[in-house]
Amino acid sequence: MDIRKIKKLIELLEESGIAEIEIKEGEEAVRISRGSTAGLIPHYVSAPAPMAPAPAPAPAQLAAPAAAPAKAPSANAIPSPMVGTYYAAATPTAKPFVSIGDEVKVGQVLCIIEAMKMMNQIESDRAGRVTAIMANNGDPVEYGQPLFVVE
Repeated sequence: MDIRKIKKLIELLEESGIAEIEIKEGEEAVRISRGSTAGLIPHYVSAPAPMAPAPAPAPAQLAAPAAAPAKAPSANAIPSPMVGTYYAAATPTAKPFVSIGDEVKVGQVLCIIEAMKMMNQIESDRAGRVTAIMANNGDPVEYGQPLFVVE
């Protein structure tokens, strides 16, 4: 496959915001995907692409559910809606969105989770008082991991 075509695919991927693209031409194939920290990572394969990377995440996925039940303190927990990095404030020098003891309303921003270089505001789905904050600033969080307890 021509290197100019590959560079053009990378440019298209950057402009569109698509996470991954795979193109096959005859027996040649190229798969380009956005890495969480490395930017764009081109993968070159020939003929049918083996799914070698798929088994590697499986042990990590098996370990995560075993740890998750220990963290769930109550039914009042607000879980993370996605995998990413937890931030308590909009900027490193800004005041946190909420602190323990704060009263929150439905729709109030509680934190930011960065996922794939996108900053996602996480809003409260219930009104009440924040009794616990389960993540520290800059911590990686998993889908379903409790972030706050609001009673």
